[in-house]
Order: sequence, then structure tokens, then C-alpha cells
Amino acid sequence: MVGRIKLSFHHRVFILLLTFCWVLVGTFMVFQYFREKEFKTELFNTELQAYNASIIDGLRKGGDTDSVVRGARPPSKGLRTTLIDRTGRVIYDNNDKTPFPVSNHNARPEIIDARTKGVGYIVDRHSESDDADYFYSARLGDNGVVVRSAAPYTHTLQEFLRADSTMLWIMAVMTLLMSFIGFWATRKISLSIMRLNRFAEKAERGAGIFDDEAFPHDELGSIASHIVRLYVQRDQRHREAMRQEQDKIRIKKQLTNNINHELKTPVASILVCLELLREHPELPSEKQAEFHQRIYDQAQRLNALLKDVAVITRLDEGVSMIEKAPVELSGLINDIICEAKLRTDIEFYIDVPVRIINGNRSLLESIFRNLVDNAIAYSGCTEIRISADDKGNFVFTDNGCGIASEHLPYIFERFYRIDKGRSRATGGTGLGLAIVRNAVALHGGDIRASSCHGLRFDFRLV
Repeated sequence: MVGRIKLSFHHRVFILLLTFCWVLVGTFMVFQYFREKEFKTELFNTELQAYNASIIDGLRKGGDTDSVVRGARPPSKGLRTTLIDRTGRVIYDNNDKTPFPVSNHNARPEIIDARTKGVGYIVDRHSESDDADYFYSARLGDNGVVVRSAAPYTHTLQEFLRADSTMLWIMAVMTLLMSFIGFWATRKISLSIMRLNRFAEKAERGAGIFDDEAFPHDELGSIASHIVRLYVQRDQRHREAMRQEQDKIRIKKQLTNNINHELKTPVASILVCLELLREHPELPSEKQAEFHQRIYDQAQRLNALLKDVAVITRLDEGVSMIEKAPVELSGLINDIICEAKLRTDIEFYIDVPVRIINGNRSLLESIFRNLVDNAIAYSGCTEIRISADDKGNFVFTDNGCGIASEHLPYIFERFYRIDKGRSRATGGTGLGLAIVRNAVALHGGDIRASSCHGLRFDFRLV
């Protein structure tokens, strides 16, 4: 079975438009042709009727029929003039080359029209008397006499009555021009349709779609371009959401693996100390106290790790899961500094104006507490400075040893340690700066670290 030939949208629209155009123009051309032909026929008939009227007027004045006919000016050469009485009998015929007509002429179409309407004509009728074709024009005169003039239907008369073909040629040329314009217009419209069709096929296949094909600069092109851009934006948002979701899954797996690894050391240390205490109750009290202290330190480390994991988990849940309320930052920072002074001799310099933001107090506390604890534990500094302006831009600096430049891009990653042995010895969980970065982002800002004569953090809270 032969499949059907499927035309494109452009070809279907163009054929429909072309058909409509040609039918419309063809109808107009036919109408104009017959109208012009009718106009010329009426014009020639008017001349013959004027000739007939002049004969009737001459007879009405009492002139001799032959003299009146000879004195009238015929509108064309070879004009045959006939007078027909009320009974249909020919009473005069100026054609002396053929036998005088004897048949009843009242059945002739032009005679019937003349007797009923006053005038009548017929364009091309064959004459039986002289076996020729004539243009007959009849007019009713006095006493029921009909004056009929007959012009030979020669080639010259045919050319005169034929419609002028110039207009037809002009209309044909105009139609061709309109066809070319229609082809261009429908092709321009179809460009948007074809572009949308390719877009739909790509969307159905799930192929990558890019807003890189230009549409025509018209209303349809604008609508099509908007549709493609909206789809591209939605597709990009979907891909970004999928990527973020995959990142979350990856981070959660990584977090689980890291937590498992981090728990092993304190748990193993606690188990070793407990086994020694249980199997050797005879140990000196000083040694037992040392093991108890180790157990306590490792339990504290476990507690800190679990707290940090809980904070990280809350941050991963997103903004919608975290409650916010007005928080005054300068008082919050002073409370953290007062607590820190109880366990360190480092000098603190605070220059933070009174500022209230809408945030989560516990997460805001974790930002500054982790920065302070990190500086105390690892920097070896003698002073810490915290300053801010009225727009919420904060600067946290210490005058410690700083960090090598190759480590700076990674210090906010979870469980990243510059000196793993030293970090574990000081009880760090490896999540402090990761918590800081996420908490800052949750409050509409970002944080950057730089190292020059110590470590500096620049961040914003809004």
C-alpha cells in the first residue's frame, strides 16, 4: 500500500492561499470579461438603435422609405435595413442582392423583444435569406411597424465586441506576483511553526534544547520564542534541581562515611580505657584518673560531633525548616566573647553596631562561636578582632599563623583538616567552618577567607 504524501505546513497553507487567490482573481476576470463584452455589445446596439430611431423619425415626417433609409447614416458598412409590419411581413428591405423575405418575422427574438419592450437585439443569428450571420437590432415604430438594422457579423465586428485582453494579462501578472508574495509570507509564517515542531520533537526525545535559533520578527515568532525560552528556563531549573538533589545525596553519603570514620577514633579510645579499667582494677588511682579523663574527653568529643552533625542536618533541610525571629547581633556576639574569655587569655576587640536581623539565634551563635573556637584552637593568635558596618558586612580577623594558600579553597568543606593529627588532638570535629558557611548562606550572605598576617573572614548577614 502506497503511503499518503504528507505536505508540510508551509505547502498546505501556500496551496490553500494560492487556490483562494486564483479562484478570486479568476472569478473577477471572468466577470470583468463578460461585463466588458456586454458593455461593448450595448454600445454597438445603442448606435444601431440611434440609426433605427432616425429612420422612424424620417418616416414620421412623411419621407419616402427608400429616401429616408438612404439618407440615414449607418454606423457600420454593409448595414441591412428591414421594415416589418404588424403581421410580421417584410414591407421593405434595402438588400437587393437576395430574394425579398416572405416568411413571417414576428417569431424572431429581436422582433418579439421590440414589440414587448420597444427595443430588442440579438448578437449573432444566422439569416436564412442570404445565409449569413448578423447582429440584429430592432425598434418599434408607428402603427406597429418595426425597423430592424442588421450589421454583418464579420471579423471586424467580432474584434470590436471581444473584451480587451490587456486587463486580463495585467490581472494574470498581478496574480503571479501575489502568488510569489503569498509564498514568501507563508514561508515566513511557517518558519516559526517548523522551529516549534523541531522544538517539540527534541522535547519529546528529551534532547538538550538551547535558545539559539532565531525566530522571525513578528507576533507568531515572538510567541514561539517566548514558549521556547520558557521551556529552556524550566528545563534548566529542572536540571539544576536534579543536580542539587544529586549533590545532596552525594553529600549525605559522604557525611555518613565521614561520621562513621570520625566516630571510630573516640569510640575505640573509650573502649580501650574501659577494658583496661575493667581488667586491671589494681591500677593506681592516678592511672585510673587518667583513663577516666580520657573517657570524659572522648565522650565530649562525641557529644560535640553529634551536635555539629545535628546542625549540619538542619541546614541541609533548607530555609523552610528553620524558624527565624528578630535577633540583636551585638549582644549575641558579646555573650559569646564573655564565655570565651573564661577559657583563654586572648585579647578581643569588638566593633559591632547595634543591629537587629531576622534570623535563627542558634545558627547565628554557631557562626561566631565556631570562628572564635577555631581561632583559639588552631591559630596560636594573641588577639581577635570582630567588626561590622551598618549594612551587615562583618570582618573577623586574628593575628595567628594563618593558613597556606593551597588550603584556603577547601577549609569550608566538611571534615577537611589542614593538620589531621593536631585537629583531632584539640577535639575538633571538622564541621565547624562548614556550619559557618551554610549558616551564613542561610541568612542571605556568603563568606570568604584570606590569609595575611593571620586569618581573615569576610561575610555578610542580612
